[in-house]
Amino acid sequence: MKKSALLFFFLSVITFDAVVTQGTPKDREAPYVKVEGEVIKPLKLYQKDLEKMKRITVPHKGHDSVAHLYTGVPVIDILTRAGVTMGKQLRGKNMAKYLLVSAADGYRVVFSLAELDTTLNDKQIILADKMNNKPIPADAGPFQLIVMGEKRPARSCRDVVSFIVRSAR
Repeated sequence: MKKSALLFFFLSVITFDAVVTQGTPKDREAPYVKVEGEVIKPLKLYQKDLEKMKRITVPHKGHDSVAHLYTGVPVIDILTRAGVTMGKQLRGKNMAKYLLVSAADGYRVVFSLAELDTTLNDKQIILADKMNNKPIPADAGPFQLIVMGEKRPARSCRDVVSFIVRSAR
């Protein structure tokens, strides 16, 4: 009886270990940014998707207080692709809509859609995937929100994982 109990315990440990360690980094899904909420077309944007979109490069003093060149996609283009109300449709009750940007560590920042719409202002806000022509370092990426024209990089959110569009009703 003791031998069978020991055998059961041994097999249970082996089975548990196999379940915990199964899968390699290659098997895991590549990083992405979700776009959801009050959108017509929810998106899951991977690096390869961002590379196919219009890209711009902007100078920005990051959290390290050093000027870098960040390359990425204007956030307005991402929101337009998801069918978010922008441009001439951004009026009336739609002016109460906002974008909640979330990072992997739980950090969150908010923008009114009017702040993001280039028909209403000249502020450049991009979802960057490159810093100085290289992938964003692991401690800040793979995706970083870069907000031009703000005195502190408080809303230049690192390790972005989602964009959620909501209405302040």
